[in-house]
Amino acid sequence: MKVLIVEDEANLQGVLMDFLSKEKYAYDAVSTYQEASEKINLYNYDCILLDINLPDASGFKLLDELKEVNKAEGVIIISARDSIDDKIKGLNLGADDYLTKPFHLSELNARIQAVIRRKKFDAGRKVLFGNIEIDLLQIVVKIDGNLVSVTKKEFDILQHLIANRNIVVSKNSILEYIWGDYVDNSLSLDLLSTHLKNLKKKLKQANATVEIRNVYGVGYQIIEL
Repeated sequence: MKVLIVEDEANLQGVLMDFLSKEKYAYDAVSTYQEASEKINLYNYDCILLDINLPDASGFKLLDELKEVNKAEGVIIISARDSIDDKIKGLNLGADDYLTKPFHLSELNARIQAVIRRKKFDAGRKVLFGNIEIDLLQIVVKIDGNLVSVTKKEFDILQHLIANRNIVVSKNSILEYIWGDYVDNSLSLDLLSTHLKNLKKKLKQANATVEIRNVYGVGYQIIEL
């Protein structure tokens, strides 16, 4: 997996380079918009770590360029700017995630892995995990080739968990994915609990080789048994 670091702060760029090297990623590192633009036109990356405040242009401009040339790289914005307007702008321009500085490197790594998985997940019509097969176009779930009847919400929850397989996904993340940003948390948490209870039951009855686990106080995790 190859990552492009677009960060003009020398100390942070060095930390990111050391960390990615330790985690066995291949990487390129640049400090300006112009350098980043040249790299994305020459090479393909699995993920781009993008600072907004670059010396020669805004990182948002690079997002526009990626969209114009129809590049499929996953993008995580890493920025000290934490306003909701900046986050919304970045995500609307095509960023996959937004991480506010300072951050833990372990969290960054988890987000890189999740973005890469989602990109691979979105690229195909069918997704396999354990003995489960999900058809993204037909909105169908099969276990050992047998159709399993699920509701649309159950399908969406299962899809989101499998896209983030083996990672603990927070309840808020699931709520936002299923119901959008403006959810009624008190009501939606009850609905989420009900949907997950029903989904777990259906997976167990169909002898799925995966399990959705409740991580108390945090969220949910799907793993292969």
